[in-house]
Amino acid sequence: MRAVVNEAALTSEELARLRAAFARVAYARLLGLELVEVARGTALLALMVRPDLTRMEGIMHGGALASLMDTASAFAVLSLLAPAEATITVDLTLHFLRPVSSGRVKARARVLRAGRSLVTVAIEATNEADELVATALTTYAVRR
Repeated sequence: MRAVVNEAALTSEELARLRAAFARVAYARLLGLELVEVARGTALLALMVRPDLTRMEGIMHGGALASLMDTASAFAVLSLLAPAEATITVDLTLHFLRPVSSGRVKARARVLRAGRSLVTVAIEATNEADELVATALTTYAVRR
């Protein structure tokens, strides 16, 4: 893994491997997460707000938004790893900036630094008006 991330396109084999990995994440299916795009060191996921993902006031539950952002960052990291390598979240610091009550929320994750055993990722979530609704910084451990 390199310390500087090049957001180059993935090969068709790498993209197929990531799409297959995403399809195996049962929790992502439960939430309705969508893998929109992925390149080396970056991933974009989306989630439609629906009643079963909201809290009492009709706004998206923070756990659903956190799951979207965590999954986006995981796939940004996985885009840098070899097929036999895996990753696990070490920490996730999330800042909710504005509520979301309808539409499609997108989370774009970008690897800031990829070391031998730890990867740092920044994530921004936006609503349909492209307004920033949350930011996060996370660290992943790489298992070889």
